[in-house]
Amino acid sequence: MAATGKRISSPLAEELGLEVPIFAFSKAPEVVAAVSRAGGMGVLGAVAYTVDQLREGLDFIEAHVDGKPYGVDVVMPAKYEGAGQTGGAAQLGSMLEQMIPARHKAFIEELLTRHEVPPLPEGTDAWHHLLAWTEETTRPQVDLVLELAKTRPIKLLANALGPPPRDIVDRAHAAGLKVAALTGRVEHARKHVANGVDVIVAQGTEAGGHCGEISTMVLVPEIVDAVGKTPVLAAGGIGCGRQVAAAMALGAQGAWTGSIWLTAEESDVIPLLKDKLVRAGSRDTVRSRALTGKPARQLRTAWSDAWDDPKGPGPLAMPMQFMATADATSRIFRYAGQPGTRAEELLTSPVGQIVGRMDAVRPVATIMDDLVRELHETIARLNP
Repeated sequence: MAATGKRISSPLAEELGLEVPIFAFSKAPEVVAAVSRAGGMGVLGAVAYTVDQLREGLDFIEAHVDGKPYGVDVVMPAKYEGAGQTGGAAQLGSMLEQMIPARHKAFIEELLTRHEVPPLPEGTDAWHHLLAWTEETTRPQVDLVLELAKTRPIKLLANALGPPPRDIVDRAHAAGLKVAALTGRVEHARKHVANGVDVIVAQGTEAGGHCGEISTMVLVPEIVDAVGKTPVLAAGGIGCGRQVAAAMALGAQGAWTGSIWLTAEESDVIPLLKDKLVRAGSRDTVRSRALTGKPARQLRTAWSDAWDDPKGPGPLAMPMQFMATADATSRIFRYAGQPGTRAEELLTSPVGQIVGRMDAVRPVATIMDDLVRELHETIARLNP
């Protein structure tokens, strides 16, 4: 790690053309573009996008990123219900829909009724129920990204869950992109490297979203030692410059951040949910299968409590949990904060334990300035 003027470098940051080794995962194109303009690398989370919506998001980034590099994060899990089925996404979705038990449907409706959450108005679409939680729905996203990368500064393709298929790795390399993969276990990191992955994101249990059980402080040096010369980024509970410096002191070549951008001014998180996040403490998260069927850290609410209650039916496997709850999620977000409903009590979001530091809504530029300033101050204090 070297610091010169405003620039703080690592070999990976230099190779990607970054001024600072800060990577920012967000599903908001505005956040992605703003982080890249500020010298880091914004990475667009694509899981909630259709292919057409993803094109629109990437078009926005391209128009506002000032030529700076950025990345895209997709989800291609190795294991999910229906994996290996033939017939395409539509047939897979239909098959999985029929597998959702009546008990779970009744449980969801009872939970919504108890919190006085009305149905959606007739003709209103719920969230796309399958999303890009499967290889069938994600490959078209990857095709789009690799096509656009021919003429745009898309420099990184990340897989958020499991090892990316080898043919995707090879295609990304042929297009000039580096491939990253997130993991919470050393043995999985080794498999990623053997599969051709260029960057390992070591994600500790403090992280928002899908995460393992090992803390960032323990996990990062374990993975750094295990993967040799392969660059490692540290993730999980990182939201200030001191933590970025600590990550690099552990051997990482940068920090992968996510939760801190949820309360950015440019974030697409609705104001009511931003307010819940701002008011939350670091103990107000829970690692639960309530959102997707796989363990994911999220804001603890009446929603996660209901699904984690042993008296309930328990969450379904991925992607069936999200499919079963897509209509409910749409209803909760639509009615939260309106009179005559308690939908706000169910309103939740993936978020890490760093939520305790997210105590105000601020512009991305301000968040980046604070991260970089504190990183410089920390380096100067440790190496006067």
